[in-house]
Amino acid sequence: MISRENPIGVFDSGIGGLTVVRQLMNILPSENIVYFGDTARVPYGNKSAEVIREYAVQDARFLLSKGVKVIVIACNTASALAMDVVRSHSTVPTIGVIEPTADAAMGKVRSRGVGVIGTLSTINSSAYETALKDINSQTPILSQACPLFVPLAEEGMFNHPVTDLVAREYLSRFSGRIDVMILGCTHYPLLRDAISGILGGDVDLVDAGEATARSVLDLLSSGNMLNKQKTKPRYEFYVSDFPQKFNEIAERFLGRKLEFVRKVQIYSNGDIR
Repeated sequence: MISRENPIGVFDSGIGGLTVVRQLMNILPSENIVYFGDTARVPYGNKSAEVIREYAVQDARFLLSKGVKVIVIACNTASALAMDVVRSHSTVPTIGVIEPTADAAMGKVRSRGVGVIGTLSTINSSAYETALKDINSQTPILSQACPLFVPLAEEGMFNHPVTDLVAREYLSRFSGRIDVMILGCTHYPLLRDAISGILGGDVDLVDAGEATARSVLDLLSSGNMLNKQKTKPRYEFYVSDFPQKFNEIAERFLGRKLEFVRKVQIYSNGDIR
């Protein structure tokens, strides 16, 4: 039976979902959290829709095995391509990052348009374009796939000359054309300094973290499922491979020591344990 004390489950293709976890910790400080980063199979953004959907269901099943009360798909690619299949397999509410982020971005548009950067799969899915046009069909939308950003983030190259060069190559076409940039991959906020440096200070950067965390808050509040206990929350982190930099990057980004990190095995039948 699901209770208020059960954890929030979050999954991502790697470390990027920590940008959502950080906001969940800030906005819902009493909630227990279980995080799964599929670091053995990152990135998802250059894989086929069929494979992404298969991986997303496996990730969700792992979180369900941990007794989560809600699943957050912190991966934009999986949110764009696998939300329906995850919801069909899930016994708890499931939230993605696309719609909350699109809503937040549209609220910041002034006189120009909205930019969207993401993985190849996310951009090709047109998921953000569809969500934005559902809100206001007249707002110009300019999109760009940035596939090299994920490996740069996974390697911890947040402030590196190579990252600046790649950002300039991807982002120069947006100059003077947008008010808002959606960071349409949860890895991208890790590269916020490089992205902002190219776009300039007059472009608002919108990422999935805060918007998605507030959607989780609304969902749990409306269902009377907020954790009322005052004890220290438990944070569990699971990864499918143990990259050397995971702890270093995660602890630096979250601003705290990770007390529970475990490597899990992905079996040939798709089970993760």
